[in-house]
Order: sequence, then structure tokens, then C-alpha cells
Amino acid sequence: MSGLDTLKNKVKEIQELYLADDKPWIIGYSGGKDSTATMQLIYLSIQLLSEEKREKKVWVVCSDTLVEIPTVMDRVDTTLERLNRYSLENNMPFSGHSVSPTVDESFFVNVIGRGYPAPTRTFRWCTDRMKIQPTSDFIIEKVNKYGNVIVILGSRKKESMTRAQTMANYEIKNSILRKHSTLPGAYVYTPIEDWELDDVWAFLLQEKSPWGDNNRELVTLYRKAGGDECPLVVDTTTPSCGNSRFGCWVCTVVEQDKSIHGFIDSGEAWLEPMADFRDLIKEMREMRVEHRIPDKSRKGGYGAFTLKARK
Repeated sequence: MSGLDTLKNKVKEIQELYLADDKPWIIGYSGGKDSTATMQLIYLSIQLLSEEKREKKVWVVCSDTLVEIPTVMDRVDTTLERLNRYSLENNMPFSGHSVSPTVDESFFVNVIGRGYPAPTRTFRWCTDRMKIQPTSDFIIEKVNKYGNVIVILGSRKKESMTRAQTMANYEIKNSILRKHSTLPGAYVYTPIEDWELDDVWAFLLQEKSPWGDNNRELVTLYRKAGGDECPLVVDTTTPSCGNSRFGCWVCTVVEQDKSIHGFIDSGEAWLEPMADFRDLIKEMREMRVEHRIPDKSRKGGYGAFTLKARK
């Protein structure tokens, strides 16, 4: 993206896609810069249409694993609340929703209840149960009701070569839409896919949030956390948080959780017990003899946490 003319073209593209059919839209929102820019861009584009043309439903969906860093989720909850209020007051077709894993698939039920060891890169059991499934269930519900939906994501090709390749794999010839990797009846639209990082921040800081958010607060949030947000994970091709900065405070996939320590170092000392607990379960996971049950199916392997460890 470069300059206002390109932004005008993007707005026109969004409006034409919105009016092209009756497929409802589902916007993935994580609270980070890319998804915020995407949601704001879509909203501003549809807002410019006459009221009688704003008929098609647009859901904004955030995946709350129930173990997100509270500082980030506070912003997400506030944004969804403002979005819903402003949409109602201004006859906009937007509706914000937060989806979460069912109780039996939640983090603490799996770790303390079932004894699952804290996730690792090779045994990342959390992503499907806590992120993919709740979002997929929401999408499937809408597909069953409407036949087809368009899922809108803040994915950008410049994020990584892997992301660019994944996006290329699902392209539809002569279309700005892509096939969803796992859900029949769902298509994917990525309006900021060609934006640079600077484009994202320029848009957020130059274009006022239509529902009253202060995007400069998002800049501050990033400075405190020191990195990127977790994307909304809608399938197995979307990278899980891993080295990302905004994510679950219990995440043991990374060697060191720089995000929560970034918040703590910036004055959020009340997060220290969470950081300590995360380090504890990571340490217990590695103390196999003391805290885990031997896995007889694998020589020298260990499985679940023992009952004593879970207690």
C-alpha cells in the first residue's frame, strides 16, 4: 500500500465484494495491530455505503483461550463492547463475539484434570482444543445456516515466507478469495495481504477508530510486550503463537515468555504470580522422573503428570 489513492482502491474492492453476494462475513480479531487494522478498514468501507445497502451480517470473532494475558484481553473486551454499541447506534451490520473452549477442553482441565504435560513444540495439544475448535465451531454454525461464509483475516504476505506460501497454496484463480484449508463452504479474504508493517501502523495512527478506541494505546501495548500478537488461529496452516508475544500466559512452547515479562518490567507487577506459575509447570514438565508417569509404549518415554504432581 502506498498513499491515499491505494487506500481508496482497497475501500472500493471491499465494498464491491460486500455487495457481490449474500455470503455473510466473519472477521477474525485477536486484539493486535493486523487484525485491528483489518477490522477498522472493513468497518470504514461499509460505513461509506448507504444504509439500505448494509444488509449483510458481519461478525467479529475473537478466540479467548481463557488463559490470555489479561492486559491484552481487557483491550479486546473493551473493543468488542464499543463495536457492538456503536454498530447498534449507527445501523451498522457488525456484531462482536468472543468464543472460548468448552470446559472439558480448557487448559486447567487438561493439565490438572487429565494430567497433560505442559505443551511443547512437538506436543502442542493446546492449539486445536483451545483456539482452532472454538473458532471453527462458530464458522461451521454459520455455514450450516447460510450455506457459505467469507472469513476475513489480517494475514500479510510480508509476515514471513511461510505465511506467503501458505496463502498462495489456497488461491482461487481470478478471484481475490481463497479456499479455507479445512472448512468446506468457507472462503478467506485477506484485505491487507500486501501491506507492509509501516502501512499497518500508518493506517492505525492516521485513521481514527470509528468505535472510539485509541490506537496509540495499542502502540503502548506493543512497546510493553515487545513484539507481535498471536494471530486468530482458524486452521492448522495458521502458525500458532510459538515465538509470538501476545498469547497465553501459561504458554510453555516458548523457552522464555518475553511478553509477560515485558509487561512486568513496564510496571505490571501484578502479573508476576502468573509468570511464576508458567515457569513452574514448564520446570515440572522437564522433571520427568519426579512428576510424570512412565510411558510403556515408548522406551524411556514419559506421559502424563502423576496425580501427586497435579495436586
